[in-house]
Amino acid sequence: MASEGRRNIVLTGFMGTGKTVVGRIVAERLSRRFVDMDAVVASRLGMSVAEVFARLGEPFFRYEEGRLCRELAAQEGLVIATGGGALLDPANREALSRSGVLICLNARPDALLARLEGDQMRPLLAQGDREQRVKELLAQRKRYYDEIPHQLDTSELSPEAVAERVIAIAGNAEGVQERVLGVHYPGGFYPVFITEGGLRSLGLYLRSRGLGPSVAIICDETVGAVWADTVWQSLTGAGHAPHLLVFPAGEQSKTLSTVVSLVEGMVRAGLGRDACAVALGGGVVGDTAGLAAGLYMRGIPLVQAPTTVLAAVDSCIGGKVAVDLPAGKNLIGLFKQPAAVVIDVASLQTLPEAERRAGLAEVVKHGLIGDPALFAMMEEGAPDLTTVVERSLRVKIRIVEDDPFELGTRMHLNLGHTFAHAFEKLSGYQLRHGEAVAQGLVCATRLAANRKLCSPDLVSRVVLCLRRLGLPVGPVPFEPDDVLRAMQLDKKRREGKLRFVVPLEVGHVTVISDVADSEVRAALAEG
Repeated sequence: MASEGRRNIVLTGFMGTGKTVVGRIVAERLSRRFVDMDAVVASRLGMSVAEVFARLGEPFFRYEEGRLCRELAAQEGLVIATGGGALLDPANREALSRSGVLICLNARPDALLARLEGDQMRPLLAQGDREQRVKELLAQRKRYYDEIPHQLDTSELSPEAVAERVIAIAGNAEGVQERVLGVHYPGGFYPVFITEGGLRSLGLYLRSRGLGPSVAIICDETVGAVWADTVWQSLTGAGHAPHLLVFPAGEQSKTLSTVVSLVEGMVRAGLGRDACAVALGGGVVGDTAGLAAGLYMRGIPLVQAPTTVLAAVDSCIGGKVAVDLPAGKNLIGLFKQPAAVVIDVASLQTLPEAERRAGLAEVVKHGLIGDPALFAMMEEGAPDLTTVVERSLRVKIRIVEDDPFELGTRMHLNLGHTFAHAFEKLSGYQLRHGEAVAQGLVCATRLAANRKLCSPDLVSRVVLCLRRLGLPVGPVPFEPDDVLRAMQLDKKRREGKLRFVVPLEVGHVTVISDVADSEVRAALAEG
């Protein structure tokens, strides 16, 4: 079989999981060159790995291992079996991930001990009780192994079966042009897969993260009509048991009653705590399904599969899920971090033009917050969607990792939103979120310029950028008194005062809380 694609296939994981044996099978089937990193380092140093550890020490071995990682990362078309500790170093992971698909092979401790029995060439197991040492090392390395995007349990599989799954994962990654980001939060990590066609292989992504087999597909009627069959077939094809739960489209469905109906649907389907929920849709679905997943049986795993630009660049990341009350937006919610995010950029290309444009408002926001180059791309008016999705997510990931529970800098992500949420409420949620954000960005920038916190030229740049993207910039179609009243229940209030995020320049924002009503009126009246 000819080699498909040129990305390296990188197998990592604990000793005894089968990296070398499986790697050789994969390389043979794909007609690729196989590299056993431990064997290469040993050959170059003229001694076994155990001898290197004994004579030169583990730090020296890790240094040589790191050099080899950088060397291999510059090549393509390889099948690489790393040593068990090679990718514990973030620099090594980053290097190999740039040109390769990273797959972590796992196995239960009892399976590992059976495979390692009689193997005296493992320097890390040379002393003490072997079973206890394996468990200690697994515990120490768990968080590092969990950060490998694809996971494969080899405990009950033959090397040939593992090789088949490795080839499927790698072939899919190549086929959908997979790019992977990662999000750390207190106590965990989840991968973000950016793909071209990943909804058709969603079942494989769930399986590679150890999710399922029972899966609740949660979507609204609009998305369900387009994507439910595709996702259903992908899940069943990967051995999952899907259950479809659908609710009416629109912000008016983002309520506690919808959450209750979804939970009742999961009960009727007989889903246990080993099930997972897939939020298939835009921000309303992500929020509503996320809250249902967070509450059902005190929480089941959640996968975000956004199908709108807005959800893909913003709401699928960070774990904030909430529903609305008549009094205001997002007043009942919690933090529910996803187990994985799968973004299919190809699905975003099928959106109605107005929906696609609305999502770009959040991209402009992210550029203003922390990526001047991204903002400049948006000013050009014809951005490549895959590029802007990735750059937007990088801005948001940096912020949510720094402030996972919105106690500080995460507030910056609300640039324009104090105005925007009021506009949405006053429109009866008929105004698209992105359209409200666009006008909110303009108002927030005017507020900053009026205070001489930013140059008046920045107002012009923001207005021209949004206009070029086909987004509304004003005049605001609501009375200032009504906007001020609508702002009074905003979640960003502290000690009775509204807080506004405003730009200082492209790439830098700040929070102000001593804003007089007259300043809000002035920002609303201009334009």
